[in-house]
This record gives sequence, C-alpha cells and structure tokens, in this order.
Amino acid sequence: MFYVVVFAVGGPLIYLAMSLRILREYDRGVVFTLGRFTGVRGPGLRVIFLGIQQMVRVDLRLRVLDVPTQDVISRDNVSVHVNAVIYYRVVDPERAIIHVENFIMATSQLSQTTLRSVLGQHELDEMLAERDRLNKDIQKILDEQTDAWGIKVANVELKHVDLEESMIRAIAKQAEAERMRRAKIIDADGEAQAAEKFLEAGKKLSAVPEAMQIRYLATLTEIASERSSTIVFPFPIKLGEMLKGLTGGDDGKKG
Repeated sequence: MFYVVVFAVGGPLIYLAMSLRILREYDRGVVFTLGRFTGVRGPGLRVIFLGIQQMVRVDLRLRVLDVPTQDVISRDNVSVHVNAVIYYRVVDPERAIIHVENFIMATSQLSQTTLRSVLGQHELDEMLAERDRLNKDIQKILDEQTDAWGIKVANVELKHVDLEESMIRAIAKQAEAERMRRAKIIDADGEAQAAEKFLEAGKKLSAVPEAMQIRYLATLTEIASERSSTIVFPFPIKLGEMLKGLTGGDDGKKG
C-alpha cells in the first residue's frame, strides 16, 4: 500500500519534472503534438508532455559555414581552387524544421554548387579583381533559394582563389608586360608633349630674332659649365653682324 501511494504521488511529479524544458533567449522550440505541428515556443520554462509531444530546438544565432575548397573552371578555361565562408541564420524555425530534413547540410551543399556555378561564369581576372561583386551575386542567389527553408544568408566572403604554379608564372609575365607597355606609353606621351612645347617655344623665339640670340647665348653658357675640354659650336652670322654693327657704332662716336 505504501508503494502504491508513493507511486501515485511521486509518479506525476517525476513525469512533470521530465516534461519541463528551458529555452534560452536565442532558442526556439518547434512543437509537434502526436506528430502534428502545433506551434513554436519562445524562451523560458516550457512544458512538453512526454509521449504526446516532441520539441525540436532551433538556434537563431548567426551561423558560420566554411565552404570546402571547390575546383572551378573559369569562363576563360583556367582551373582554380576556391573556398568561401557563408554567414546565415534561421529566421523561420517552422520552415527550417518542416520544409527541409537538415537545413545545415542543405545550406552547405547548396553553397558549394552555387559557388561553382557562379564563378564558372566569370573570367579569372574578374575573380581576382571583383570579389565584392561576386560575393554579392553569390549571396543574392543563396538567399533567394534558402528563403523557402526559413534561412537568411547575411553575407558571403571568398577566402582564397588559388592557382596552379604554371598559371602564377604566366600571370606574372603578363603583369610585367603590361607594366612595360604602360611605361612606354607614358614615355611616348611625355615626348609628344615635350615636342609640342618645343615647337611652341620655337615659334615664339623665331618671331623675335633678338630673343633667339639670347637663347643661343644661354645655351652656350650651359654647355660651358659642363666639364668638357673642347666645345665646337656654330657661330650665327646674324649674331656676328649684330656685334659688328655695335662695334662700328661705338668707333664712329669716338672718331
């Protein structure tokens, strides 16, 4: 009789204690009663009747998914190894549990296939230089496809784009050739601009003969300042006539 009383009193208490669940602030509980969805429970102390109800916990915090390295063939037929990191979170616990068997695995597999599909549509130069745009394109596609699962993809970041050694050497040669091409273009532009300035200066000096002679003398001064044992230069006839005229004019005044 004693055991019957203990069981009658303690049994319900033990059953109630085993039915208690505590949900944290970032947890949600998807409840099924006799196999049928009956609601989503928020944080706090919750009672789930054993044998009748079942509760699946869902973490609403931001999750980080490391996408394994994928072999991608770019649009210009270059083989690269790419990996990425995906940031996502569950926004609808009901759909995350009911509409997909394992939303973590599903998101991981979808991320891998989307990464290969999107990057395969771009050339290697775009993968290396336009990562921000590619990140946004991948994020948009993943977000649209995971919306049916109650998942929000917050961000996508490409971590590494690794090339084969032969391709790295080829890119280095290409970059060096590009730098040489730009240097030659800059030199040619400088020569063209200098020629235009020289032509403009020549026109101005030719308009005034005296200015041309002064420029000639200045050039001789610059040459004389250099360390040279012999300087050979043409003597302008007009300059000689001008100096002769000045000398003759002075002699006439003295006489």
